[in-house]
Formats: sequence, structure tokens, C-alpha cells
Amino acid sequence: MTAMQTTVLDPRPVAVESPPCTIPVLLSRIPAGFPSPADDYVEGRIDLNEHLILHREATFLLRVSGWSMRDAGIFDGDEILVDRALEASDGRIVVAILHGELTVKRLRHAQGRMILCAENPDFPSIVLRDGEECLIWGVVTRVLHKV
Repeated sequence: MTAMQTTVLDPRPVAVESPPCTIPVLLSRIPAGFPSPADDYVEGRIDLNEHLILHREATFLLRVSGWSMRDAGIFDGDEILVDRALEASDGRIVVAILHGELTVKRLRHAQGRMILCAENPDFPSIVLRDGEECLIWGVVTRVLHKV
């Protein structure tokens, strides 16, 4: 891994036939300011597979290594859900293959060039030069990290 890249490791496919993973959904919202009386009323259940994943057959879970995407809320050791069926448009966070390595960056297009932008001022963005190949592997849809 070079200093300017945040790499992604160990791509694991999300199982197409995975069993539902449901959790209860409470009726009330939780304020981030002043506390309110707790509601113990369960509204229903949601399946995390349906809630978090749009295209199961094209979605992978990857672990991030590095800090170049810190300001986008992607930290070293986080896991990201990457959907390979989504179109990689300008401004999306993508996983790209550059020089044979996977990296996660924000995709930008400027003056006919592709730019893989770091989201940390300590890391330079990558401006692709003429003839330099870069394959967009997928679009990041979720970041999973511990709090």
C-alpha cells in the first residue's frame, strides 16, 4: 500500500440466499439532544439484508485499511458494502482498481480526466494520466464501523 492509497482487503460476497436478519423497530425517534421518556412500543421488524442491500448478487463486503477517506467517515478497519451493479457517477465513493490494487476514493471528473479524490488533506488525490488504466470495481453504499 502506498502512502496515497487507502486499500480495501478481503472482498467477501454477500450471500444471495442468506437468511433474513431481522431486528425490532421502535415507534419513536431517539433525540440526540435532550432525553425524552422511552417508548417500549415495537413498530415491527426490518430485515437488514433488505434494508442495507439493493443488489444481493452484486454486493460485497470489504475491509478498509488506511486513513485517506477519514473525512468521508471511512476509517481504518471499517467495513464497506460495495454494489457492483450501480453506476459510478461523479461524486460517488467508489472502489477502483489502480495499478493492480483496490483503493477506495471519491470519483470526480474534471477537464476530461478521472480523479480519485482522497477525503483527508494529508493524502493527495490521484489524477489519472493519459493512457493510465483505472477500473471502477463498484460503488460504496454503506460504511460499517464500531462506535
